[in-house]
Amino acid sequence: MTAFGHADDQSQRVLSEQASRLWHCSNLYHIEPQVKLAQLLVDNTFADKAFFCNSGAEAVEAAIKFARKWARAEKGAQTFEIISMKQSFHGRTYGALSATGQPSLFEGFQPMLPGFSFADFNDLDAVKKLVSDKTCAVLVEPVQGEGGVFPAQRSFMTGLRRLCDDMNLLLIFDEIQCGFGRTGTFCAYEDYGVTPDLMTSAKPIAAGLPLGAVLMTDAVAQYIKPGDHGTTFGGGPLATAVAYDVLTRILEPQLLQHVRDMGDYFFQQLQALKKKSTVIKEIRGKGLMLGIELDIDPKALIDACAEKGLLICKTGGQAVRFLPPLNVDKKQIDKGLQKLQAALDETGDENGTTR
Repeated sequence: MTAFGHADDQSQRVLSEQASRLWHCSNLYHIEPQVKLAQLLVDNTFADKAFFCNSGAEAVEAAIKFARKWARAEKGAQTFEIISMKQSFHGRTYGALSATGQPSLFEGFQPMLPGFSFADFNDLDAVKKLVSDKTCAVLVEPVQGEGGVFPAQRSFMTGLRRLCDDMNLLLIFDEIQCGFGRTGTFCAYEDYGVTPDLMTSAKPIAAGLPLGAVLMTDAVAQYIKPGDHGTTFGGGPLATAVAYDVLTRILEPQLLQHVRDMGDYFFQQLQALKKKSTVIKEIRGKGLMLGIELDIDPKALIDACAEKGLLICKTGGQAVRFLPPLNVDKKQIDKGLQKLQAALDETGDENGTTR
């Protein structure tokens, strides 16, 4: 996702300047923008080390490997299982898809990789029941994006941290969609008062250029040796130069406050729209990651919005999702809501059925 909107002027300048200096360099060598970006992330998160790749799915693949490597060294070869959440989404590559709690996405690709089980989201007891002497980690999204924009409960997240500490498990946060400013804090975990052992990120990090990252503590990183994992293009000069600029801007307190303010405003305006609508069941989300649960098939609404120049997408069940740029303003939100209202008027009648 483009954190600062389409064709952001500053990102274009940074990209152009870097392209004139160094376009590509093998990861066998130190790459200055990559080192600067890693230092920025370490200085501003829980992490001690960072690994760069090309996408969110690749970040999840790496996190799975790193967690299993840690577990093999710390707990033995039999400890490789990872508990994920139902309705989660972690990517479409083989390992990331195997960790995804949506069996409908497995169709045609079975058998999936062994070693994954799925608990009900926001149900700590359900997670506890799945823990065994083979468990090495728990994988969770602080906000389930593809699952329908469901935020984790604070008690659930703090409970997961205690459980992992008590059972010597790794806690992995997937912040690919909800991280780096999206929820109003630099990382989504900050709002819960807990820190993970590993964290995956991608979408907004480089303004739409292909880049993903896995952040981790030294306790995990100590077991990852040269040759254990690698990438040809991940963390290249172009993407990391842009990412350094993007994350530096996201870290500005006024930007994060803006996200919180606009998120509150957007949420309130959607609630006002809900009161007038017969097809909106619920508004949920955090910051500028918001979803609307409908009691109609969202397709007609999505199509009607697209015709009016408002791009939204379906997520989980019968929900639609809003992920505006982090620098969106009230005027732009109001304009989008006007288009949404018009689309709702076209696609739903007073009885909440589609026309």
